[in-house]
Amino acid sequence: MIPLASYELAKRVASASEFMALVAAMAFPLLKSGYEVVRRREASPVAILVTLGIAVSIVALFVGGDPRVLLIRESFVTAGFGIACLLSLPFPRPLMFYFGRHFMTAGDPQRRRTFENRLRYPLVRRAHRLVTAAWGVAYVLEFIVRAVLVFTVPAAMVIAVSPLLIGATTIVLVSWTLRFARRVAAQLPT
Repeated sequence: MIPLASYELAKRVASASEFMALVAAMAFPLLKSGYEVVRRREASPVAILVTLGIAVSIVALFVGGDPRVLLIRESFVTAGFGIACLLSLPFPRPLMFYFGRHFMTAGDPQRRRTFENRLRYPLVRRAHRLVTAAWGVAYVLEFIVRAVLVFTVPAAMVIAVSPLLIGATTIVLVSWTLRFARRVAAQLPT
């Protein structure tokens, strides 16, 4: 809700410009991501995605600064990620394999070897493809929904709804992925 408050405050106090108010709304997510990177001394996948979203916003500023482009900026990143997931499906290790390995092994070399060795099972290979396809389709759909919102409802509503939309999409995907991974792991030989 801080981006929405920043937007409203900038709109009322600093400038009536929609463009400047949207720039103010971007400040908090950028500062928060920067703080997390400095505090943890490494970039998390979430910080990378937020930073990419803001980089897209900066490019949008130079392209003409259409407020609608700024409102869609985060979804450019998730749409790009979704498309990358879908394009990675033909490869032996689709994109979500790497995310799964990062989060499930926590840097432990033995857990990493175990994770990678499970690829010898056709069930695991299919599971990685299904998870990658689900993330790809969900994030492309999230982009489409946000684009429709940007062109049909006021900017303040888009700013209020956007974190819920992307947050709910991500929470559903993570929850489903974890449940699905447990079911697949239970079917593997011990």
